Parts: sequence; C-alpha cells; structure tokens
Amino acid sequence: MPGQKAAEDTRRLQILRAAYDVGARHGLAALTVRDVATKAELSPGLVLFHFKTKTQLLIALLDHVLATTTVLQLTADIEDIASPFDRLLALLGREMDRLSSEPRRIRIFFDFWAMGFTNRQIRLRMQAELDRYRAAFRPIAEQVLAAEPERFAGVSADGLAGVAVSFIKGCAVQSMIDPRGFHIDEFLSAVQGLVGQRGSPVALLT
Repeated sequence: MPGQKAAEDTRRLQILRAAYDVGARHGLAALTVRDVATKAELSPGLVLFHFKTKTQLLIALLDHVLATTTVLQLTADIEDIASPFDRLLALLGREMDRLSSEPRRIRIFFDFWAMGFTNRQIRLRMQAELDRYRAAFRPIAEQVLAAEPERFAGVSADGLAGVAVSFIKGCAVQSMIDPRGFHIDEFLSAVQGLVGQRGSPVALLT
C-alpha cells in the first residue's frame, strides 16, 4: 500500500538520521543499535525491523552519506563561465566550500573509508562512488586540456580529474583537522598558486 510504504520510508530516514548523529558524535566503531534507537526515540526492535542487523544499518547509512557527498553538480552559473580553466577553478571552489562546511559528514566519510580496509562490501561501495565522482570531472578536464595544452603538457584528462578530486578531499580533511584555523578562501588561493594561476583569486560562487 502506498501509504504504508511512505510511512516505512519516513521511519527508515528517521533511523538513518539518528545513526548519522550517533556516528558523527561517537564514531562508527562505537555505534550500537541501542544508541541509534535511543536517538531516534524508537525501540531497538523497531530499528532491527527496518535494518535486520547493525551491518545492514551501516551499509544503508553509507549509501545515505555517499548520496550527498560524492555528487557533483555543474550548475548554470559555473557552466556560463567562458574559460574552461576558470570554470574548473570555480567548480573546485564550490566543491571545497560545500564539503569543508560539513565536518561531521567528512568525519563519517573517512570513518567508513577506514572500515573499508576490513569490510569488502564497504570498500567496493566507496570505491565505485569515488570513481563516479572523479569521472564527473572528466568532461571539464578535457575542455581545459583542449583550451590550454601548453599549461598541462603531458597531463591526461583522467590525471587532471584525479588531481581536482585530490584537492577537494584534501580541503575537506584540513577543515576537519583544524576547523578554527581553516579558511576556504586561503585554501583556494593556494590551489590557484600551485596550478600557476595569476591575478586575483576566483570568487566562490554561492
């Protein structure tokens, strides 16, 4: 029945949000079904009704986190930038700002990454999503290489896309390590300097 399905989806989301809060506060290794149930104001039995085991709950939480972390949105304001290189810088700035502003999400993301060393299911899920995220940068990387072949001599589109993702993830890590001392504008200016950009820093698009 449609009404029952909607109610079940709402309850599952309620549980996942509670698991997210518990995991962000205490770490995924310390997460228990009882703690999640307490946070969600539900019984442990109801949590297990929707997620049969703690492992299933963690996998569902991973999918929930990845759905909002490794999704690249090339919006119209960025697409309208004439220079492919400036377009890439603006996209980097947007993604750096988005991820560095959510330190709890980044903590959970890297918590899952650590779990992936011993859990093949988690490792494969994360690798597939990271591969898709990097691949999303490939079209703009190809445009940059075509527009400025001398600047990026010997660099492939896959290589440039990989470096872009590395900058973004590094930015997120720094924001998690030193949230008070981290400044996104300074980080982006440093990135521009490393890639040889001259002139004023590209403003973040918001």
